[in-house]
Amino acid sequence: MSQPDRTLHHRVDGDGEPVLLLHSVGLDLTFWEAVAGALAPEYRVVRVDLRGHGRSPHTGSPWRMSDIADDVHLLLDSLRVGPVHLVGQSFGGLVAQALVLDHPGDVRSLVLSGTSCTTSPAEREIFLGRATTAERGGMAAVTVAAIDRWFTAGFMDAPMVTRVRERLLADDVGGWAATFRAIAEHNTFDRLRSVRVPTLVTTGDADVATPPAMSRELADAIPGARLHIMPGAPHMGPLERPDLFVPLLGDFLRSLP
Repeated sequence: MSQPDRTLHHRVDGDGEPVLLLHSVGLDLTFWEAVAGALAPEYRVVRVDLRGHGRSPHTGSPWRMSDIADDVHLLLDSLRVGPVHLVGQSFGGLVAQALVLDHPGDVRSLVLSGTSCTTSPAEREIFLGRATTAERGGMAAVTVAAIDRWFTAGFMDAPMVTRVRERLLADDVGGWAATFRAIAEHNTFDRLRSVRVPTLVTTGDADVATPPAMSRELADAIPGARLHIMPGAPHMGPLERPDLFVPLLGDFLRSLP
């Protein structure tokens, strides 16, 4: 565990069974507002700023995905919350995989959105390049490309994209770079067969960052996992198409015993 101060900024809304929402790289807990607002009447919704994001601290030390999952585990322990229905988007989905593998008692069910379970050598170099590009040119050097990967062309003038752009430009370069270096080392494929909780894997058919084939691979690796590809949704389906993502998530949660 490489971080002396492991306190995560978080927010809790509602009552009921706990749902934990883990955000994408570069964003923070505020980008779950539509999802949290829909769930809070029925569930206790926990949102966090992951290490190096939003108002949560970070150090210059190298991180592993397991370190970030440990942060989340400690938060759940301090809140006396769990097991949780765990929802991870993109990078948050990588953290969710690490949490269910390293701390299986924390997780009651699992939703993995726009994420993957393997990193090829070519992808590893791309992720490392995103870290070094930000370090050399600042967040402005990576923001346009990130937004192009995350949203469809017809959504680019939406207020949500403006919010995302402003958030990325304000991000700490060190947190972005450390996160992408952790992403570059992510590979859970061989361990996912041990997952024993109900699992939903989803993305959009317009996801160019983690194409549907990656979700199929992920669903195939987890025993009994359900796969749902949202029509017309991009990588950031929960942000661009909450009208598809929120009902999908709600139906999954209500289907659980």
